[in-house]
Amino acid sequence: MADNYKQVKSGRLKLKGLDDGSRKKKQKKKKREREEEEPTDVDVLRHGGWRKVENFHEVSGNIALQTFQKSYIEALNTGLFTVGELRDDGENSPAPVEVFTAVPLSEKKIALKSGYGKYMAVDMMGNVTGRSDAIGPQEQFECLFEEDKVAFETYNGCYLSVNEDGQLSASRKTVGEKETFHVRTSVPKVKVCTSSLPEGGKDLRNHEISFVKKFQSFQDRNLRLSEEENSRLKRARNDGKLHEEMLNRREKMKADRYCK
Repeated sequence: MADNYKQVKSGRLKLKGLDDGSRKKKQKKKKREREEEEPTDVDVLRHGGWRKVENFHEVSGNIALQTFQKSYIEALNTGLFTVGELRDDGENSPAPVEVFTAVPLSEKKIALKSGYGKYMAVDMMGNVTGRSDAIGPQEQFECLFEEDKVAFETYNGCYLSVNEDGQLSASRKTVGEKETFHVRTSVPKVKVCTSSLPEGGKDLRNHEISFVKKFQSFQDRNLRLSEEENSRLKRARNDGKLHEEMLNRREKMKADRYCK
């Protein structure tokens, strides 16, 4: 009987249909799928996980304004602004004083709140300060996108600009290198399909996305939007009650802490 056991070859347990070749293929497939879902972005890695914003509905929450010099606009406790120091790759993420809160006001305009709790403002002479406690016309900036670059049109009809000395002003009527910025955010990119929406409803959907992102947390990287028709949003916009209608939609969803 013992001789019969000696004739049996010992080795690893092999299950039917799961040989080494198929197992390796499945592992490679899963790895490839992960890489496709989370592609390596060298630019994001160089800036400590802060990616470039490419459209208006992503300009919300904590953002940083990167200048043509590759450094960030920094808020000072004096109520003024300057340009921070350029750091090494991988460590060139914005410092706390270089992080602003973007507050969407319409489909193109935002307000910028510094870490000191004050809003950035521009007067008719083009002076830029950060001492405002509330949002008025001087605290509103219109975002003009061209690919991943943004120009900010200000209250006086000029564009936000940074000179080579790191001084911030708004006195130029045309957009050049010094008037363009990269808006960066640490929020992962959320894919939202709007191709099925009619052309007139896409702007409203983008505006609703901006509104929703102010309240939702993105721990699971999913953006939750109301599935109701956009016709009510269109009527509310025409009646001047768009903000109230969006609040109603958010309350019905009960998808965040601000809803009862």
